[in-house]
Amino acid sequence: MRANLAALCLVAFAGTGVCYGQSAPATPAATTLQPGYTSIYCSGFLKDTKLPDDLYVISGEQAGYKIIWAQPENVYINRGSDHGVRIGDRFMVVRQATDPGRIEWFKGQDKLARAIGVLYSDVGQLRVVSVLPKTSIAEIIFSCDYVERGDIVRPFEERPIPPYKEVGPFDHFAPVSGKPVGTVVTSSAFQQSEGQGMTVYVNLGAAQGVKVGDYLRLFRYQGKDIEYAPQTKGYAYHIYGFGGTPVRYEWKDIPREVIGEGIVLNASRNAATIFVTYSSVEVFPGDNVEIE
Repeated sequence: MRANLAALCLVAFAGTGVCYGQSAPATPAATTLQPGYTSIYCSGFLKDTKLPDDLYVISGEQAGYKIIWAQPENVYINRGSDHGVRIGDRFMVVRQATDPGRIEWFKGQDKLARAIGVLYSDVGQLRVVSVLPKTSIAEIIFSCDYVERGDIVRPFEERPIPPYKEVGPFDHFAPVSGKPVGTVVTSSAFQQSEGQGMTVYVNLGAAQGVKVGDYLRLFRYQGKDIEYAPQTKGYAYHIYGFGGTPVRYEWKDIPREVIGEGIVLNASRNAATIFVTYSSVEVFPGDNVEIE
């Protein structure tokens, strides 16, 4: 009878997710995403200083009507046999990334972004198919984005595939780890709302003990008034017309909420690229991270 009632309840309230009179089920294990080849080689990265830009894309085939190129088209690079380029050589194409919006999401975001280094987007990968003395023709064998004139070309480097773990039952109120704490500074697409399967950049790096394969916990405190987006002042302890407490509470006085976790794909001295393997809600710039 109880099983039939539960089934009936599930059908009746399938669109609402609500069933009164039934006990709540145990918290299930969270579903995670494992970073694949595209996630690893299209994740972008930060460098302490600018990369050399002496090797670059000049143009590409059918340039009379094409201004961008992608897999499997051919582009021309400014190095040839005079510089030791050979057929079969592989290269990676990158581009310095700048936020076209130029608007801070949280207080101090621009200053923090400058402090963590120079951000580069992964554009794609090339394989040389023909070599001339001073230039070469290279096929785009993998694309993250379109290739354009002036994109930086670098020798291809293998990236480690970090060990992956299942998140298991997720604790939204996990205790503080006591390890270094940082901030989500921005994301690979400069979006203000990120989540599972996306890439973010944080101000924790090798100098803080972060290495490829580490897991970082994402969390936030209620009422931490750092975002420029409109917020209700003091909402950690009262909302006008919907109750309040006799004592004033600041963000540091109440429990934090753990909203997800991610795995480190790249790490520079003071920054890391994080692939979000699980998130229960949106992740925003200004949210915090800690090493698990």
